[in-house]
Amino acid sequence: MSSDQTINGFLDALAGKQPTPGGGAAAAMTGATAAATAGMVVSYSLGKKKLAEHEETNQAANKQLTNARAMFLKLADEDAEGYGVLNALWSLDKDDPRRVKEWDAAVAGAIAPPRAMLALAVDLLMRIEALVPTTNRMLKSDLGVAAVLCEGAAKAAAWNIRINLSLVDEATGERIGQEVSKELARAGELCASIEKGCA
Repeated sequence: MSSDQTINGFLDALAGKQPTPGGGAAAAMTGATAAATAGMVVSYSLGKKKLAEHEETNQAANKQLTNARAMFLKLADEDAEGYGVLNALWSLDKDDPRRVKEWDAAVAGAIAPPRAMLALAVDLLMRIEALVPTTNRMLKSDLGVAAVLCEGAAKAAAWNIRINLSLVDEATGERIGQEVSKELARAGELCASIEKGCA
């Protein structure tokens, strides 16, 4: 994803009849938007006298949220690259030497970015939960929005993992599937906790 691409440009590309950007980019943009929304809440909390005791914590959170936003965008690029490699091999005959040699690595390369997105989303939800008592209560609805978006990013990432699990051996697919389910459950718990804290 180009850093200077407009929102409309991205949405037009996403809506177009082309393989990328696709669901992976949508998941990443949702996660990045969640981080940015939480960042706005922190921005309105920094320097507040009533929140002086949390200033250092909020300063650290501000940096972490900026890093998370950048990481989601990086993972969007990695997701597109992984898909491109796998898609190129898919067009080859199953017995083609190149496909036989590179297939397993390509599948792993396609699964890795959304797995990283899911882990990042759970980590971001934990950071957002920690912001509930340290940030400006006037923006509690925005913090709730950030949480909901972040859980959405986690769910979207999970879809992008699960679509490729049929391409790995049964034991690996079952293991990854269980890990995904566990992380999604954690994401749901965190989002519910944040929403309750912001209510």
